[in-house]
Amino acid sequence: MKSHSVTRYGNPKVLASVSKNTLELKIKDLYNSLKLNSFSMPKMEAFSKAVQGYIQLREQGVVQKDILTIVDFSLSSTQKRLWVIDMVTNTILLQSVVSHGRNSGEEFANSFSNESNSNKSSLGFYTTGETYNGKHGLSLKLDGLEYGINNNARNRAVVMHGADYAAEGIIKQQGRLGRSQGCPAVPYAIHKEIINLIKNKSCLFIYHPTSSYEKQSKLIS
Repeated sequence: MKSHSVTRYGNPKVLASVSKNTLELKIKDLYNSLKLNSFSMPKMEAFSKAVQGYIQLREQGVVQKDILTIVDFSLSSTQKRLWVIDMVTNTILLQSVVSHGRNSGEEFANSFSNESNSNKSSLGFYTTGETYNGKHGLSLKLDGLEYGINNNARNRAVVMHGADYAAEGIIKQQGRLGRSQGCPAVPYAIHKEIINLIKNKSCLFIYHPTSSYEKQSKLIS
């Protein structure tokens, strides 16, 4: 993976030190210059918050790859609400449907938890960990980086994996995607490609405009 540049705006240390207004303008410029590869745009609000946290985590060395994955749980599960973005080339590499936890909601996710056995999704920033082969085949461990929000992810076995219930065909049958026990599950048809792209210390951000998250998070403004 190339050394970090965030396209033409310099290294993350520089971006982390600029004023809030300047950073917002640069993030907006990044957003407007995204190379789509025939995919659709993420929402600006989700992208902006994802990049804010990514810059800080990359500068701190917590994130070590120039890949940012955004999951936007403000969107219906019938939509492709996961984006994988190469932050060096500012290019969307993949877009996919993704499941939320069964107790987070039906078509829309609207309730989130960091608690074991909640069967809910957790919001916020994660680093991707190592892969393993489990009951769902190739799977990816996740480490939640925000205390009280998602830091129990590894203990809860919240991982990225493929699932039959995350296939787009399910949407036609039941009007929404199937749900997980809290894992961001993706279609088997694309799960290996996604996992191999984002494994080993890239940044994953799960977004929802929940005011309690925005008040609690130290990584977004």
